[in-house]
Order: sequence, then structure tokens, then C-alpha cells
Amino acid sequence: MTALPLRIPAGADLRAALAAIPAAYGAAAAFVVQGIGSLSVARIRYAGVADPAELRGDLELLSLGGSLAPDGVHLHLAVADAHGRVTGGHMAPGCIVRTTAEVLVALLPGHRFSREHDAATGFLELRVDQD
Repeated sequence: MTALPLRIPAGADLRAALAAIPAAYGAAAAFVVQGIGSLSVARIRYAGVADPAELRGDLELLSLGGSLAPDGVHLHLAVADAHGRVTGGHMAPGCIVRTTAEVLVALLPGHRFSREHDAATGFLELRVDQD
């Protein structure tokens, strides 16, 4: 495993920046271990809901984790608003960094991640293979 600490700058789409990691580092498998920082927009899909909710304002990124595969990502996050209310779920595209995001990614040599349809869940789920 190779640790890859990152700082994602203000204005970046956090999900898009993380989705680009496998190609940028030639990694066939990676995992977001943790992330903190702030967002101005958080798009979060809640369990059992098809469309993401959109939160706007000064949001603290409390936690971030998930898998990064060359053909897709699966990320979850928790954010708090200016009143301390915490919301979390599946990270959708369009989560915009407000000041910074500090993220630790683990690159996993010897492994290959991919996303494939799972008949039992109806979703694209993680497939883990070893080289």
C-alpha cells in the first residue's frame, strides 16, 4: 500500500478530483481512507432515494471514505452546516470545495477494482481482483 496525502483546492469538484486519481497515478485500485475540510455545495444521495439532495452554504466536511476504481467511484461523506446539523450519505457529483479538502488515499498495488452490476442489489458494486 502506498499512502497518498492530497490537498484539493477551493472551487474543485471533490468527487471529480478523486475519480481522476486512478488514471493520474496509474492505480488499478485505491481507497479513500479519510477526508476533512469544507464544502460550499454538498450533493448527497440518501439511502433508498434516487435523486441527490443539494446543501449550500458553509459546510464542514467531517468524514469522507470509499473506493476508487478506474471505471467508477463509491464515496460516502458526512457534513455539518453552520448550526452543527450533520448530514451524510452517498457523495454525488457536484460537491464543491469551499476552502480546502485534505484527503488521504491508499493506492493498492497488486489489486484491481472495478464496478459491475450486481443482480441482487441492482447497483454497480465493487469487484476486487488480485494481480
